[in-house]
Parts: sequence; structure tokens; C-alpha cells
Amino acid sequence: MARILIADDHPLFRRGLKDAITELFKGMEIAEAANGQEVLKMVLKADYDVVILDISMPGRNGLEILEEVKQLKPATRVLMMSFHPESQYALQALKLGAHGYLTKDGTPRELQLALKKVLSGHKHFNTVVMEQLVSELQRDQSKKPHELLTVRELEVLKMIAAGKKLTCIAEELSLSVSSVSTYRIRILKKMGLQSNAELVRYSIEENILD
Repeated sequence: MARILIADDHPLFRRGLKDAITELFKGMEIAEAANGQEVLKMVLKADYDVVILDISMPGRNGLEILEEVKQLKPATRVLMMSFHPESQYALQALKLGAHGYLTKDGTPRELQLALKKVLSGHKHFNTVVMEQLVSELQRDQSKKPHELLTVRELEVLKMIAAGKKLTCIAEELSLSVSSVSTYRIRILKKMGLQSNAELVRYSIEENILD
């Protein structure tokens, strides 16, 4: 039995989506979250096959929560939902690890197709988004290592390079120390570096400190 977590700050939308999924798929276990913090707490406590995540939520937006979910539980599949067209956020969501993107004005058939694909481990994005990703990957080959980092990763890099401890960074960014540690590992891997000392040296050489 698949476990689904619906994250949206509108109770009526959550209820409607839950009813639609229950009708389309038999035997689904469905939980609900009203904001990003609830999502992170629930993902830590239990394993979900798919998290359906709204982009526009109060506080930290869905893309930030997506990045955190993938840090905490890399195997969790995330299907982003939004009233915004796919062309606006889908590519960014894909690069952050989302398995799919669905607009809220989609049909039940589109929801069924998207969930089936994501549950089976496949991506659900239109061909234009996938072509954009290929194009960006080709351009990335000519970029400097720090230019490949996400906004949050670059923020953590600058703070590490400035000599701040992980506990201090976690407090300033409202993250757990383990999340900051995971960011550090990802930054080192993306940049092909081995230690904080190398991060500091690189940051000075590339003049990326504020």
C-alpha cells in the first residue's frame, strides 16, 4: 500500500485532492500537512512514497521544502503542484530533485497519470522542460564549480568560508545541524573539494565572499 503526503495550506484543496486520489487509486494511505514545517516533521517520522507539495505556501516556499525533503530522505519522490504554469517553476523543481510537476487546474486523468509515473519511479515533466534541462547541463560544463550550486548551497558555502561553525549556520538559517552538514557534503562533492580549508581557499581565489 502506497503512502502519500499532501502538503498544501488550503484545507479545502487538500480535501478535494485526497478525495480524488482515493477515488482514482484504491488502498492509498494519505496524510496531510498544512505548511512546510509540518512536512519536514512528518517526513522525518515516516517514509512516504510520494509527497505532493504545493509551491506557494506561507513561510518557506515549496521549492525550499523540496530541497530539504531531498536532504532528509533522498529516496522520497516529490510531485510539485501549483497554479503557476509549468514553464515558471518546473525546471527549477526538476533540478532540485522533484519527480514531477502538475498544475492545479489539471484534470483527474492528468493527476492519475502523474501519480502513476512518479510512484513507478519515472519523471512527469513535459518535453519542453526536459529539453531545457539538457540545454542547461550542456551550458553547465563551462561554468565554474560554485556557479553550479543552488542558492541555499552558495549561502552555506559563504558562511563556511567566513569561518562560521555548523551550529551557528544552522541557527541563522533555521535548519538542523545535520541538514547543514549534508549541505556541506553536497557542496564539497559538487565542487570537487575535500575540506573546509579548500572551500576557504577557493572562496578567496574566486572572490565570492560578501
